[in-house]
Amino acid sequence: MDLNSIPEKKGRVDQSRKCFLDNNKIMMVITDVDGVLTDGSMYYSENGELLKCFSTRDGMGFELLRMNNIIPVIITKENSRIVLSRAAKISVEEVHVGITDKLLKGLEIMNKYDIKAQNVAFIGDDINDLSLLEVVGFPCCPDDAEDLVKNKVKYICERKGGHGAFRELVNMIIWSNESKN
Repeated sequence: MDLNSIPEKKGRVDQSRKCFLDNNKIMMVITDVDGVLTDGSMYYSENGELLKCFSTRDGMGFELLRMNNIIPVIITKENSRIVLSRAAKISVEEVHVGITDKLLKGLEIMNKYDIKAQNVAFIGDDINDLSLLEVVGFPCCPDDAEDLVKNKVKYICERKGGHGAFRELVNMIIWSNESKN
């Protein structure tokens, strides 16, 4: 991947906190699903089957994380086989569905890998993501996240959930990590 092609100005960064990413190597990226990896819509077939749309570019983002020795994690409140199927397709081992306390689960996973919160990025979009967003080192959200979330994060992606926000974050993290080597 040619990281020189990634523009230096990415999204809207809270300038007072921008130096954080410059000083801390991200070792784990946690993401929510609905509103981040999808646009938050739920589609139903006439048989009542739930369908969701995922971006293939975001899927490549998970592969890029693994290639750069960054642990990808999915944590979602939604208890859906669709999420498990998508995680299997993109080879994400740390996938946790039906989670009502994302902070507790996030801390458990960080402890499992002995990674400090300051070395973790989390991208979420709604109020149930706030507790985890408040403890990780690099909290982020898609452009169409709730305003309350936007006010708490260090980085607001230019892209919307389900339309490449996750990939935008991954590209920036890889660029930032490589600039430290």
